[in-house]
Amino acid sequence: MPIDANLAIAAEPRSGEITWDHKDVQLYHLGLGAGVPATDPDELRYTLESRLHVLPSFATVAGAGMGMMGGLAAPGIDVDLAAVLHGGQSIRLHRTIPVRGRARTTARVAAVYDKGKAAVLVLRSEATDDDGPLWTSDAEVYVRGEGGFGGERGPSARLELPERAPDRTVERHVREDQALLYRLSGDWNPLHADPEFAKLAGFDRPILHGLCTYGMTLKAVADTVLGGDVTRVRAYRTRFAGVAYPSETLRIRMWQQDEGVRVAVSAVERDDAPVLADALVETV
Repeated sequence: MPIDANLAIAAEPRSGEITWDHKDVQLYHLGLGAGVPATDPDELRYTLESRLHVLPSFATVAGAGMGMMGGLAAPGIDVDLAAVLHGGQSIRLHRTIPVRGRARTTARVAAVYDKGKAAVLVLRSEATDDDGPLWTSDAEVYVRGEGGFGGERGPSARLELPERAPDRTVERHVREDQALLYRLSGDWNPLHADPEFAKLAGFDRPILHGLCTYGMTLKAVADTVLGGDVTRVRAYRTRFAGVAYPSETLRIRMWQQDEGVRVAVSAVERDDAPVLADALVETV
């Protein structure tokens, strides 16, 4: 059944309640590669409960990341999950995420765009606790074969990188078991663990979660440019330009600008094949 854009956008948001505590935050950070070296004071702020700071990208997995799945279950959305690709992600923080929390979430389809051969769904998840809004998260989801319905094409502008050398460049190794650990935060897609399933999807081996690369990149920016102060992050967006594989090395290039830090991520062992593009970490 084709996507009914009007029905999907007009549908009532799906709501629910999520909770998390220090164990969820620590598991997420470990899934991003935190804790190496294990006794490094800079790493302990991600791994030791008495010093814990919450990386803002934790918003994408809080409550097992059900916001995106809630959007895909909206009226008017009847798609084959095998045709779904996560094309982009953004989060906007309204307050610092606490180490322990309980929040009400709403998930809805904020927009549907017609790209011709594919549709793009903007799935918005908002979290609020007793003190007010916490975060807004937008997942851009490509659905192959569902375009051509005559809708708006939507934005397509790209974020141009500065025409100068990066201010900072770091490399981050993806552990062989990293996808297996990251998926414990809620993304159980076998694409990231089962070699046979990965082959059916067109990959020669399991790939790393895009949101794992997303979190690894934000951690690198926080550690390298922000002095480890995660509270300086106000928003973070990116486009998933390619895949990363366990055991690869990510090259993360950063340019400091007035609005924040522009970032590009590539896979070192594959001739710097793009992994994340159009990335911006807005800071204060």
